[in-house]
Amino acid sequence: MKVLAIALLALGTLAAAPADKDTQRFLDAIKRVETGAGSGLGVVGDNGKALGPMQIHKVYWIDSRVSGLYEQCGTSREYSDKVVLAYMQRYAPRALAEKNWEVLARIHNGGPKGHTKKATVGYWNKVKKEMSK
Repeated sequence: MKVLAIALLALGTLAAAPADKDTQRFLDAIKRVETGAGSGLGVVGDNGKALGPMQIHKVYWIDSRVSGLYEQCGTSREYSDKVVLAYMQRYAPRALAEKNWEVLARIHNGGPKGHTKKATVGYWNKVKKEMSK
């Protein structure tokens, strides 16, 4: 069974698990940094390149391997959260398991190697501030 689950995950067909309380707090902080206090639904940012409450770019969505339509990132917070968690499971499974919010926030902002980029430190500081509220 474990082998089957790993194979399905590798194919991107295994749904991301629902977020626990701490992870949801982290996702909420990212959402507030990205789109403020409102729902963020329908928000288009980065000159039309990012959609929804988590401001997901199409390449990020593709990399997440979540089934559905990219446009759902702009119309569903639940779907956007699922995309973010799947992306993190793909690129930072250890950080996700350890709840290393800094690594995860910086990857969300800067791509798979975002946690190594100086340019993402400021983004992490914003997320950390939102998480402390």
